Amino acid sequence: MATKPSLALIPSAYKASKVYSILPNNGDGDFTFSRGSEATRINKDGLIETVSSNIPRLDYSGGGCPSLLLEPQRTNAFTYSEQFNQSVWFKSDCTITTNQIISPDGTLTADLATSTANNGGVFRFSSWSTTEKTVSIFVKKNTSSTVEIFNATASANRVLFNLDNGTITTQGGTMTGTIEDFGNGWYRLTATHTAVQLETLGIKPKINESIYIWGGQIEDASYSSSYIKTEASTVTRLADNCYGAGNSNLFDITEGTMYFELSKNVIEPINYSGLSLSDSSLSNRIEFRYEPNSNILQAVVRVSGAAVVVLSYTIADVTQKHKVAITFKEDDYAFWVNGLKVGIDTSGTVPTGLRELAFDDGSGANDFYGNVHDARVYDEVLTDAELTELTTL
Repeated sequence: MATKPSLALIPSAYKASKVYSILPNNGDGDFTFSRGSEATRINKDGLIETVSSNIPRLDYSGGGCPSLLLEPQRTNAFTYSEQFNQSVWFKSDCTITTNQIISPDGTLTADLATSTANNGGVFRFSSWSTTEKTVSIFVKKNTSSTVEIFNATASANRVLFNLDNGTITTQGGTMTGTIEDFGNGWYRLTATHTAVQLETLGIKPKINESIYIWGGQIEDASYSSSYIKTEASTVTRLADNCYGAGNSNLFDITEGTMYFELSKNVIEPINYSGLSLSDSSLSNRIEFRYEPNSNILQAVVRVSGAAVVVLSYTIADVTQKHKVAITFKEDDYAFWVNGLKVGIDTSGTVPTGLRELAFDDGSGANDFYGNVHDARVYDEVLTDAELTELTTL
């Protein structure tokens, strides 16, 4: 594609509190980044790695080129997340042999859990007042081809996983699960339970068989986030914030194209999550956003606080990677999703003073959380042929 963007972010370079754009090369397009705590990422070797506060996370999940990982604040309420020999992890008809194989972070810290009787396993006793929790744990087959996560005090709530083929065999009650391949035989298993109290969490292999386990985590959320290591106390990972790319010299435009390649972990249950080109306020902006609790994508334009353009499109699965573009010109807007022009509006003014690209909606509450693979702003409206090429998966 011959047209050159004014700003292009293809995640590759960073330093503390900064994410570098590849265009322009004078620093005007660089993003400010903040996160007031450590966090983990998947590095280029496929291992879980801890990075320091205010260090952006270039994440290599799935292999290939990295993406910029942005996540909300989360707390791992399980202490001793890697030490299943600790008394907080209750063993019933199950033995733990510590530090038996290399774990997903490349250290010799994964434990062997062996069931010695029917329903033998590792348990965690507690109760929570919220109505939704997600537990996750890294598991590798030793002799047991299956592992089950369940609520021992309400045993109909369970998820059975197959470690031979990386699938979910059974989901029961109000508990649902996911399984993610982490390579080298490791899977991350998750189970989300929508109940007022999740009193006794159990993890069990087949009777008289064993599995390797590492990295237990439970979060007050409908889906799991990146791994948070704990020892004697719970640990909170603070939210990622990425904003402030551009200035009035770079973005002195009244027409153009805004493009993103993105993926999300899950449909967000509350709040819109947005990305914006704005005058640094909520009043004048062009937004791409996800509607909560739906597979609906939206392009929204605000002038002096009023929504002058709203274009919506429903996709099959918002959690998959997709490419979107919004073209803007006086009385000429178009919305593109995955190679298709899915909406137009032939009336609507263009906000003035556009100068900042940010991965949020400007309110401080509705930041975009997910993986950013590519972000660009062009100072002209691309042709339909260019947009088809740019947004086709």
